[in-house]
Amino acid sequence: MEPQPTADPRPTTDPRGTVETVFRIESPRVIATVTRIVRDVGIAEELAQDALVAALEQWPRDGVPDNPGAWLMAAAKHRAVDLVRRRENYARKLAEIGRDLETTAPPEEPSDPEDIDDDLLRLVFTTCHPVLSPQARIALTLRLLGGLATPEIARAFLVPEATVAQRIVRAKRTLATKNVAFEVPYGPDREARLGSVLDVIYLIFNEGYAATAGDDLLRPALCEDALRLARLLSGLMPKEPEVHGLASLLEFQASRTAARTGPSGEQVLLKDQNRSRWNRMLIARGITALSRADATATGAPGPYVLQAAIAACHAHAYTYEETDWKAIATLYGLLAARAPSPVVELNRAVAVSMADGPEPALEIVDAIAAEPALRDYHLLPSVRGDLLLRLGRTVEARAEFERAAGLTRNEREREMLLKRADGAM
Repeated sequence: MEPQPTADPRPTTDPRGTVETVFRIESPRVIATVTRIVRDVGIAEELAQDALVAALEQWPRDGVPDNPGAWLMAAAKHRAVDLVRRRENYARKLAEIGRDLETTAPPEEPSDPEDIDDDLLRLVFTTCHPVLSPQARIALTLRLLGGLATPEIARAFLVPEATVAQRIVRAKRTLATKNVAFEVPYGPDREARLGSVLDVIYLIFNEGYAATAGDDLLRPALCEDALRLARLLSGLMPKEPEVHGLASLLEFQASRTAARTGPSGEQVLLKDQNRSRWNRMLIARGITALSRADATATGAPGPYVLQAAIAACHAHAYTYEETDWKAIATLYGLLAARAPSPVVELNRAVAVSMADGPEPALEIVDAIAAEPALRDYHLLPSVRGDLLLRLGRTVEARAEFERAAGLTRNEREREMLLKRADGAM
């Protein structure tokens, strides 16, 4: 498992800043551990916030402790134990949570790092429980595991703060009223729930990588949060190939971030990107994660492993012309069989167009054009416009690019599509 970042407690010129930094790093572990004690993520977050308030009061006066993360953990755990004592019979509850929690002074180190890791894993599965809507899972995951405040989440997804706050409150209430267990499921339940966990992290990354709406194409902070969550999960679940597959995919995708926009923030298409700006360290991490996925696989590769393999093909090509499009088209065929969807077929069409020409690709696109899921998907007319342009059908291509521009809510994509429409004639 990768070492987790820790805050340096030595600088004391800004104790408040130190408190906020440490809390942002340590809050997921604190909330996870306290949730195990009180069995309610909402209450656990409140107790973690209480520990933060205590630190804000004490550290400027008494100095930053030698191990600030352990201090916060102990303070929150003490509050959790006190709450349990008040609400239920102390002797019975103490037997459930363990006598190690009855301490009189904060420990210098967490009692058992492995227990904390287990709690983090439980928290991931709790925040991504299928009983919650996808939007609620994303908001709650970013809040409890990403350490983002409500205004930050609202700003990232361009929705009102009140909307995000309501989603988080309702998500916590739903988990409590549905008596969702704070646990990592096993067997078929685990496989089903793991898909939800991976999908949430992937959706967070995608929103950062290609923003749905707004003036900016990228929201790098969201990519970083999703990548951090994927790395965390791969450390907590080292025997799950799909977890490594997702981590690999995000490493590869993140490696291209610097090359995806021009000096003024304009979108740069894959074929026009300066690949010397691709981050080779992230590519190396992606290759390593993909190797781990292959090493832990026991059957056919899953969707995220296949997508990572596709991304690896791009990463291994030093120029656009060197891309192994035949291999990519084959991998998309496997992905379409493993996880069929109109979007996968659209991506397969792009690969087929590069491997075998635009005509067979246009047949694939036209076959899925009526799919309800693609009705307002701007990339459908964008891809179709590109294929028509390559076939010399410029008038039709221009119309498709204009239709795509009318569908997207991202200003940078709209600018690029209108530019392509003008260039089609």
